[in-house]
Amino acid sequence: MAIPSDSEGGPNPKPVGVKDKDDGKAAPEDATNGLGREGEQDEDEDEIEEDEEDDGDEEAEENVTPSSERKNLDRLLRRLSGGPVRLRVHDVVIRGNTKTKDALIESEVLDAFRTASSMQELLQAAGLANTRLRQLDIFDSVNITLDSGPSELPGTANVVIDIVEAKNPLTGDFGVYSKPEARSWSLEGSLKLKNLFGYGDIWDASGAYGFDQTSEISTGVSLPRFKAISTPLMARVSLLSHDWLKFSSYKERLLGLSFGLISSRNHDLTYNLTWRNLSDPSRVSSKSIRRQLGHSLLSSVKYTFRVDHRDSHLRPTRGFAFLSTSQVGGLGPDSRILRFIRQEFDLRGAFPLGFYHAAVNFGVAAGAILPWGSGFMNSTTPLSERFYMGGQSSPVCNLGGPTSLLGFKLRGLGPSDLRRVIPPKRGEDEATASSERDASGSISSPGRDATGGDFAVTAFADLSFDLPLKVFRESGVHGHVFINAGNLVKLTDDEFKNFSVKGFLEMFRSSAGFGIIFPTRFFRMEINYCYILKQFQHDHGKTGIQFSFSTP
Repeated sequence: MAIPSDSEGGPNPKPVGVKDKDDGKAAPEDATNGLGREGEQDEDEDEIEEDEEDDGDEEAEENVTPSSERKNLDRLLRRLSGGPVRLRVHDVVIRGNTKTKDALIESEVLDAFRTASSMQELLQAAGLANTRLRQLDIFDSVNITLDSGPSELPGTANVVIDIVEAKNPLTGDFGVYSKPEARSWSLEGSLKLKNLFGYGDIWDASGAYGFDQTSEISTGVSLPRFKAISTPLMARVSLLSHDWLKFSSYKERLLGLSFGLISSRNHDLTYNLTWRNLSDPSRVSSKSIRRQLGHSLLSSVKYTFRVDHRDSHLRPTRGFAFLSTSQVGGLGPDSRILRFIRQEFDLRGAFPLGFYHAAVNFGVAAGAILPWGSGFMNSTTPLSERFYMGGQSSPVCNLGGPTSLLGFKLRGLGPSDLRRVIPPKRGEDEATASSERDASGSISSPGRDATGGDFAVTAFADLSFDLPLKVFRESGVHGHVFINAGNLVKLTDDEFKNFSVKGFLEMFRSSAGFGIIFPTRFFRMEINYCYILKQFQHDHGKTGIQFSFSTP
């Protein structure tokens, strides 16, 4: 069976190019019978010259070949639909790999073929093996052919894997990206060098420059397998800079090293070692921010469990998804190591309504972070690891914990602290001094710093439906109405003594609205009208039209 690289490698691949031992013997007979009545009439014509007769036979064979192939295919399909066709793999032949190690390809496909005991299972195994090889991202094409085994071993098949390695192992991309929630733009680019040593290794370097907020330079390597280790491995070095002066009066610089220890479809385990520096060039940060300025060290292990059975990431209509993230920081004896335990949960669901392609999406997310170690009752949690809420990212397609709340600005709600008031310098002219005073004559408030929360909960419900115009339905553009709510509070610094479930629920912020969604292959764009239902003092919620860009 030949499965081209651009075909779907699912459990039921399209049967193309199957070579069966019995069918191969029957093919000449089918070709002869395919001549039909016209062939019988040709036999009665004795006056035709020998060379013309040969030409006529060749043309007849060319005409009947497609018919015989269809008959062979129909007979094979009848055999497959009639029940299991006992068949086992005799040999796996790999062709076309000049650089890639045979051991890498075998480790990706042998498990699938070893358990197959029938033609049906072998077809499914071929589709799975095709998908696994394409996911390595080092081949231009992958074709898998099932051929008949040796004549002395009936009921066997040979698997022939033909691959074409990437002609250009070096690839790159560059783009300009917008972040509406932060009102900023960024230039981002990356380079990838694939399969340098033949182990499926991918070396990459990436960079991003944000005009207002974030910059990053990183490089790393990933291996799908390494010798006896059956799970992918990853190592990465990164240098990041985050500018949170506008929201929280500090800048953050990180130099980190991360290792991917386990990576599978549902499980990820990583270790991070990061040096972090928080600074305040503006010198107006609040007391809560100033307490955490300076150098610190993050040594943590992070485990992520994820399942996603939704039919689409951009417009789910049925299924569910669940995400659990656990992180333990403070692995080491250094006193500057940040010690905390952080846990997140995110649950999403969707079900169809049966009309106008309408579906209801709903979700609940929660997270908590607490310090640990000696004197943890008097300790506080790291500023950068706390929960922040707000921004215009869609809660439907992102599994990211309790962060999204439409209608509120980025870091636009939750605990905050008053920034430092800097009085006018002695000798300053009256005009400058008066500009810093409000109508009452006192020095105007310099604003507040968002300090994040230790416990956060969000929830949302979204009803999506087709628009009446055909042009919108054909392009996937659809409408939706939504409502979302959330809250976050501090638990450290003795704040847990004031916590109550009733008070926490009463402080929930909420918003509702409607909009039009433009789904694309890579992202989801929304034009929404948001109406703030509930907010409190110092929150930054705004009723009006908002734009949202989200990636699954």
